[in-house]
Amino acid sequence: MSRVVLVTGGSRGIGAACAARFASLGDKVAVTYNSTTPPSALTDAGVLAIKCDVTSSESVEAAFTEIESKLGKVEVLVSNAGVTKDGLFVRMSEGDFTSVIDANLTAAYRVCKRASQHMLRARAGRIVLMSSVVGLLGSAGQANYAASKAGLVGLARSLARELGSRGITINVVAPGPVATDMTAALGEERLAELTAAVPLGRMATTEEIAGVVTFLASPDAAYITGAVIPVDGGLGMGH
Repeated sequence: MSRVVLVTGGSRGIGAACAARFASLGDKVAVTYNSTTPPSALTDAGVLAIKCDVTSSESVEAAFTEIESKLGKVEVLVSNAGVTKDGLFVRMSEGDFTSVIDANLTAAYRVCKRASQHMLRARAGRIVLMSSVVGLLGSAGQANYAASKAGLVGLARSLARELGSRGITINVVAPGPVATDMTAALGEERLAELTAAVPLGRMATTEEIAGVVTFLASPDAAYITGAVIPVDGGLGMGH
């Protein structure tokens, strides 16, 4: 059954992999992006790409309106958009802290609230929030990012309790280190440090993250809600 799927932050990395996986399953997929140009690989594959600033309620509303006019009501939401502004806490400006919270956590509130309007009426829906292993473990130099990703767990579990009676599931995926263009720019020495801490001894692929996301949106996961699924090679085990 073809569903309408929205992946925020879908221009590259994990978001793009999720969009491609849903499209391969026959779903009608839209992604939001905030870069200067739309993701050509996805648009060539029939994915609807919409420029959207998830820190703006007006931009989010406009994106949903366009999706509804072109594809239909959103039935599966993957809130993946996010930013990092790393730095030691004692030197971190308030702007660097609050802007990351806004882009990673408050933006999830915005898109979840908008998507849930139809899901509540339909008495069905799937929401997946993209967190991180550092939201559970913490990470020096990432107090803002870790706080935002930890907040997604509380948001998801609260929504799971509020919306579960309407057939809506809300779950969290918490990746560890993932091989993307962004991590490749860290350099070989830093990448070696990251993988050395992972019991499986390697980074995840974006496709491995996408596989878990699509599972949580599948009929096989109909009785899973409020869960935090680690896809971290064992890095965060016990948390």
